[in-house]
Amino acid sequence: MIDIWLGLFAGTAFGFVIQRVGATNPQKMALAHLMQEPHIPQFMLLVVIFSATGLFFLDAAGGAVTRVLPISLVGTGLGGVIFGIGWGISGYCPGTCWAAVGEGRMDAIFTLLGGLAGAAAFAHLHESLIPILYMPTNMGQLTLADWFGHPAAALGFLIIFFGVGVWLIGRLWRQQDA
Repeated sequence: MIDIWLGLFAGTAFGFVIQRVGATNPQKMALAHLMQEPHIPQFMLLVVIFSATGLFFLDAAGGAVTRVLPISLVGTGLGGVIFGIGWGISGYCPGTCWAAVGEGRMDAIFTLLGGLAGAAAFAHLHESLIPILYMPTNMGQLTLADWFGHPAAALGFLIIFFGVGVWLIGRLWRQQDA
């Protein structure tokens, strides 16, 4: 039961933060995609840094349970294209969609229903799609820790790489506003 309460608290806190950043506003999200609003992409990169750091320390303390799924080029690529089209049309990604529904945005309700319908369709077709889309380009389980030889080295690389991304977005995108 504590897991449910922790999940509810974490989800509520995350929803509050993404609402405050402006990621529940499709106009601000569109400006972010046009490279005219730097705060949302900077926030997204920082979330990856903090999440990876938290997961690293949870794993080191024996409190994390992770399951690395094999990578499929076609499956991941096709999923990314569908995700991008949905995000481009609606102005919401799955996390921001739920927060925007909580905010009372009617357009987000239709996005949420479309996402749920897509998830249901995928769940229904999943078994038949695996041999067609997934298996031919299955590359196995790949992680940064495998590439770098140690989870701490992978975390260091990720922090530096995304940290530079946060800095570059702040430098380059703000110059467009001036």
